[in-house]
Amino acid sequence: MTASLFTPFDLAGTPLRNRVVMAPLTRARAPNDIADERIALYYAQRATAGLIVSEGTPISQEGQGYLFNPGIFRPEQIEGWRLTTNSVHAVGGKIVAQLWHVGRVSHPTIQADGGQPVSASSKQPMGAQAFGYDESGTPALVAPPAPRQLATDEIARIVSEFAQAAANAIEAGFDGVEIHGANGYLFEQFMNPLVNDRTDQYAADTMENRLRFTLEVIDAVVARIGAARTGIRLSPYGQLFDMPLHDGIDSTYSALTEAIGQRGLAYVHLMDQSGYQMGEKVMAGGAETGFQALLRTIRGNLPNTALILAGGLDRARAEQLIDAGLIDLAAFGAPFISNPDLVARLQNGWPLATADRTTFYGGGAEGYIDYPSYAAA
Repeated sequence: MTASLFTPFDLAGTPLRNRVVMAPLTRARAPNDIADERIALYYAQRATAGLIVSEGTPISQEGQGYLFNPGIFRPEQIEGWRLTTNSVHAVGGKIVAQLWHVGRVSHPTIQADGGQPVSASSKQPMGAQAFGYDESGTPALVAPPAPRQLATDEIARIVSEFAQAAANAIEAGFDGVEIHGANGYLFEQFMNPLVNDRTDQYAADTMENRLRFTLEVIDAVVARIGAARTGIRLSPYGQLFDMPLHDGIDSTYSALTEAIGQRGLAYVHLMDQSGYQMGEKVMAGGAETGFQALLRTIRGNLPNTALILAGGLDRARAEQLIDAGLIDLAAFGAPFISNPDLVARLQNGWPLATADRTTFYGGGAEGYIDYPSYAAA
């Protein structure tokens, strides 16, 4: 019997060779913020995944929080990415672009004319770090300042920038896009009522207002490239970049995914940052609670939308969840760094190579495109 993780899957009309997804991984290897030949090779090496989600690609300079990330807003960036998409397609792979705006997790040294980062909020992300320039002009981790809260009439511009970035991604040859709505970046800064301190129609005081920006972006992207080529990443219970837990998490993400299900997006990509293994159940009076319970709710809200899960999965757990009907595809992040042939290693039970964490971000070919396949090793 063929293991479920390695069976083909129809993703809203895009045929995938298996149900393994390469999760987005920031690697900071893009000179001038443009994808180049090394980046194309890196992704082509990993194209046996059923689907690759690119590293976060900023939709604008304003949306960038880290140096050396390939954007999708300048003509030369579109051309740079085309080499990657052509390379992935040449070996039978599929790849979508993750569209990214970091919001307040940025720094004036990255922004045009040294401007302040922007956000739904005016609150500084305490303990967060961007990757910009220090006082000597050297690339370094730097603390984001308090952001400038976006004026109401500015938000439509950002919505349109997401739509344009989606069109740019299709022009660059991507098979679709993933809106980066996770990990404490701009969308969560709107949706979290303990971060969003607005008083206009984008405040977090009602569910309609809390979700307004996210749904406006989804609708604008869908209008430009179609629902079948649009996905979104979400991280309920995530606390990255000073994103506090709040009492409305379940209701917020239930309402959001119900709205997404009505729009028929290609997929929702959940990142489990809840702090316990998916194979275990957190029980309260005999009932599942937390992320596990929310996962079941979200599954029910998406009858015609695929569900991807990332976060601490191995083959056994991924297949258990697929076989149970809780998810459709399983995403793996860090293992893909040092295992370009991860699909074959999982399928054959071969051991996984250990990655060198000192080469995760920045640098050259070492720790990037020099990891061998299992057979070569």
